[in-house]
Amino acid sequence: MTPAGMDGLVVDAEVRRGDFTLAVRLTAVPGQVVGVLGPNGAGKSTLLSAVAGLTPVSAGRITLAGQAMDDADAGTFVEAAGRPVGFVFQNYRLFPHLTVAENVAFSPRARGMGRRAATAAAHHWLDRLGLTDLAGRKPDQLSGGQAQRVALARALAGQPALLLLDEPLSALDAGTRLDVQAELRKHLADFAGPCLLVTHDPLEALVLAHQLIVLEAGRIVQQGTPGQIARQPATAYVAKLVGLNLYTGRADGSRVALTGGGAFVVPDQGLHGDVLVAVRPSAVVVSSQFPQPSSARNTWPAKVTGLTMLADRVRIDLEGQPSALVDVTPTAVAELSLSPGSQVWLTVKATELEVYPRTDGQPA
Repeated sequence: MTPAGMDGLVVDAEVRRGDFTLAVRLTAVPGQVVGVLGPNGAGKSTLLSAVAGLTPVSAGRITLAGQAMDDADAGTFVEAAGRPVGFVFQNYRLFPHLTVAENVAFSPRARGMGRRAATAAAHHWLDRLGLTDLAGRKPDQLSGGQAQRVALARALAGQPALLLLDEPLSALDAGTRLDVQAELRKHLADFAGPCLLVTHDPLEALVLAHQLIVLEAGRIVQQGTPGQIARQPATAYVAKLVGLNLYTGRADGSRVALTGGGAFVVPDQGLHGDVLVAVRPSAVVVSSQFPQPSSARNTWPAKVTGLTMLADRVRIDLEGQPSALVDVTPTAVAELSLSPGSQVWLTVKATELEVYPRTDGQPA
């Protein structure tokens, strides 16, 4: 629930679209950026649409700043135009026939502000976001980074109680994205209300968000701080997103019998029952021969099934019990003569394994 004295966004609702149902309970408090992650079709856009007032809820309610925006039982529904919500769309959706200044002024005008006051608000935000020199340009005369800042200025000029960002950096090239990401982080830090940030980019979520929510098939499968989720992914999707190997199994003290075959020796945390085990690809050592005795407690054979170049490292797909993704240097690939079909030995220290209970609702 929202902490006492802090009216933010509270969603406890279902949205049904054909055979798909989104059912979520979440809270975003003022000053907090909540990142929403999930694969295509998970319900991210449906969530934003419901909060913005573009799609009514089928059950439950949405409140913002202590006021009901949508309540299926009470029959309350505030239209999108009447909600104090700023929305930055994936492709910005700037009005092509309006100048930058007119685009930004549109938001306060839509909120009922007079023309003179809206123009003043627009120029305030143009100045805040370093856009004053572009005030007279049309959208087709802007770069991607400039268009993103104009869209943000338009959303903020309406003095929203809530900010919604739908893939705000996805339309930018890689070089521009890093610069605009830093700018966006600064502006979000100054925004007093809550913010929902939908993104496919895990780095973007880790950098910009205070809390993360992961949606899969219309349900929240994990939520927590970026650090918690990066360290202890709850599903295969999340593990892939943050670049970890993830295994399910049953713990009995210092031993975990893995669901897919094989076992790990792990630090004894007194865990018994269903657990998840996460390990970084860089923590697994690849050898062409059975390794000599060492401090590593886990060694098993595997077969190379694929190699992929990733920037300055090579990711190896390995089939075994368990299978694994392992990161090595190009030099190691050459020295070990690795290629599809190569038989190798894998080793990982018990202290490199992150072991934690598997909670209800986490898929195998």
